[in-house]
Amino acid sequence: MKYEIGDKILVLLSNEEGKVVEIINDKMVMIEVKGVKFPAYMDQIDFPYFKMFTEKRAIEKKPATVYIDNVKREKTPTKHKVAEGVWLNFLPVYDKDVFDDDIVEKIKIFLINQTDNALNFTYNCMIAGDSSFLLKNSIEPLHDFYLHDVKFEDMNDSPRFDFEFSLLNPDKKKALYYEASLKIKAKQLFKRIEEMQLKNEATFSYILFENYPDKVETEKFDVSKLNNAGFRIYDASKSRENLESARSVIDLHIEKLTDSWKHLSNFEILTIQLKAFEKFYDLAVAHYQTSLVVIHGIGVGKLRDEIHDILKTKKEVKSFINQYHPSYGYGATEIFFSY
Repeated sequence: MKYEIGDKILVLLSNEEGKVVEIINDKMVMIEVKGVKFPAYMDQIDFPYFKMFTEKRAIEKKPATVYIDNVKREKTPTKHKVAEGVWLNFLPVYDKDVFDDDIVEKIKIFLINQTDNALNFTYNCMIAGDSSFLLKNSIEPLHDFYLHDVKFEDMNDSPRFDFEFSLLNPDKKKALYYEASLKIKAKQLFKRIEEMQLKNEATFSYILFENYPDKVETEKFDVSKLNNAGFRIYDASKSRENLESARSVIDLHIEKLTDSWKHLSNFEILTIQLKAFEKFYDLAVAHYQTSLVVIHGIGVGKLRDEIHDILKTKKEVKSFINQYHPSYGYGATEIFFSY
């Protein structure tokens, strides 16, 4: 190996000095330049000794005349090249197979914040429908944040990358939080890696959002106009007195919802389960519950995915998580409310 961790190096394109902080594979290393870490191919860097030697001898020679047409455009290091916004960046790490061919061993995942806002974030990586990595942290403006590694074979198991963002410094004009989710199919992943290799690039990225959203103001309706027009107005705050009791745990297994289900199709069963979920979700919100546990089972994950898609549209949901529980295993989702 030409380089070792800690070696001082020179970035050939920008003429900046840095050091090696990680060996990625036999062609790439992770380098640090002025406090910023990014991957680079070994043919893009060199040891700085040749530069030091030539700079000393350059004093003895009269500088040649440089015409404006011959000035080379300055290039920056091959950092994660993304536009404004918040991006999810993927760095494939290669290894050799038994035939000495390059194969992708794992993928390093970075969160890139190319906005002016410092952000809190909650990150959940779902593999084959199960949570495999959960992280809560913050990221500064114009910074990268290394999240974790994902084995390349796991990228075949319907990976999904879920985020919930909020401003580190709250702004009354901005939304309290913003959710973003990215699903990658195996075919799309292979295509992006091929395009990346053809362009001789080290990474590829997907945008999560361009600008942090503004707060949506809800228009308040003046009920006094209806009252003056002769309509009878009821106090909605007292409606809970006649509501059915809420539950802290609901079991959506079909045999718990109806006795006659064996003749039903999968679609009919799913419809009954989702209707029951909506009912008890509304009751939980009406009774101002702080949390609700929904038992959906494991199976193929259709019911769980449908419920998670619904929860992403609900403004009362602060967060939800599908993690191991001693009573339900991975067959339940816990929902946390914020009013």
